[in-house]
Amino acid sequence: MRRDLPYALSGLALGGLLLGNAALAPDAAPVRVVDVLLVLVMAAGLAVCRRHPVVALGVVTAAMLALHVRVHPGVSAAFPVLGVAYVAAWRGHRLATVSASLVFLGGFLARDISVAPADRPGQLIVERTALLLGWFVAANVAGLVARQRRAYLEQVEQRAIEAERTREEMALRRAGEERLRIARDLHDSLTHSISVIKVQAGIAVHLARKHGEEPSATLLAIQEASGAAMRELRTTLDVLRSPTDGDPVGLSRVDELAQRTRAAGVPVQVTVTGRPRDLPAEVDQAGYRVVQEALTNVARHAGPATAQIHVEYAPAQLTVSVADDGQASPDGTTTPGVGLRGMRERVTGLGGTLRAAARDDHGFTVRATFPLDGPP
Repeated sequence: MRRDLPYALSGLALGGLLLGNAALAPDAAPVRVVDVLLVLVMAAGLAVCRRHPVVALGVVTAAMLALHVRVHPGVSAAFPVLGVAYVAAWRGHRLATVSASLVFLGGFLARDISVAPADRPGQLIVERTALLLGWFVAANVAGLVARQRRAYLEQVEQRAIEAERTREEMALRRAGEERLRIARDLHDSLTHSISVIKVQAGIAVHLARKHGEEPSATLLAIQEASGAAMRELRTTLDVLRSPTDGDPVGLSRVDELAQRTRAAGVPVQVTVTGRPRDLPAEVDQAGYRVVQEALTNVARHAGPATAQIHVEYAPAQLTVSVADDGQASPDGTTTPGVGLRGMRERVTGLGGTLRAAARDDHGFTVRATFPLDGPP
């Protein structure tokens, strides 16, 4: 109804114009009740022309022809018909628009000729009829042009939507192909090597026990670490091959990391402060990977050392740190490797900060802070 309001107001304004013109025109007949009703019918037709253009066109044309025959208000009787003709042409009703235009022009000309005085030159009638004909042609053409422009804009918009959808589908397809390629490369380059390590460690443990010897702690640690690496690699490959996430790791498995590191000969202590809570999956996994990489660096580079893992839950942030008392010296230089760069990319990609540096009393500290109060 709100969209019909401008049409209804236009009908009332044209009705006032018609009645005022009929009252002021010298050759117009007196306005009677029937004529006012015809004006109201015209206004009602204009009010519904958006939803029912053909019906409104017929009603307005008939009402204005009747008003012209009865009162003869002049060319102002054509204004409502012109407006509805434009709307009908814009909505695609070409035949109805042309027919109504010809009917109104024919009736208008016939009435002018029938009441024309003998001393009135026919040139005036022809000029007024030609003027109305030009107006109706312009209204029909303008409606058709507006319809074609709307169709063109809709087509352009549809093409843009289709292009965007195609672009998104292409990006998803390429991402899927890249995931599969990475999965194949990881499988070809890592799975075989880790499987060989696991099998060889298992054979060594089996032979030691077969000969009545207890396998060394290092050998058991290699067997356990290779098995864990195989499980994580298998999970990673499943995630890469599938668009949905698999079973991601998280800080709840830090104790497993500490246990494997202890089995490799590095004493590890785990401290958790604050109240543990549910974390975003990306933050939870990134915190686990930071601890994992830091413990790996301790086992590889720190020499004889102990490690402390500290996980601190705060209302607005999560802090994960791994410190050791190994061989690193504050006077030495630390060259970031692939592991440190990967940790920094994980942390900064989630809006956090990472500090990895030697301690003042020898050793090394990795400290990652993740914000928890920002957007996901």
